[in-house]
Amino acid sequence: MLSPILQTKIESQISSNKIMLYIKGTPQQPQCGFSAAVVQVFNTLGQPYESANILEDAELRQGLKDFSSWPTFPQVYIDGEFVGGCDIVMELNARGELAAMMQSS
Repeated sequence: MLSPILQTKIESQISSNKIMLYIKGTPQQPQCGFSAAVVQVFNTLGQPYESANILEDAELRQGLKDFSSWPTFPQVYIDGEFVGGCDIVMELNARGELAAMMQSS
């Protein structure tokens, strides 16, 4: 169950950052291949983003699963909307749709 405090924290992170990545590790040192792939995509696209290391915060890690109804990481949010995980980001990027999503607002 997502606590109101944690829900507010997540909503604040998502709303105050155009692109928010919840990853294992940091952009400089991703701790899994999927997180590394997502970071690589966003670095290549050259858009600024914010990230949170879910390995440092077990409450955040579990809370995000409840918040997004998505069981795995990374989790990507653009303009406050849940986009998906690594496979979806890779597919959107391959089709040129990810860059369009980031330009849209």
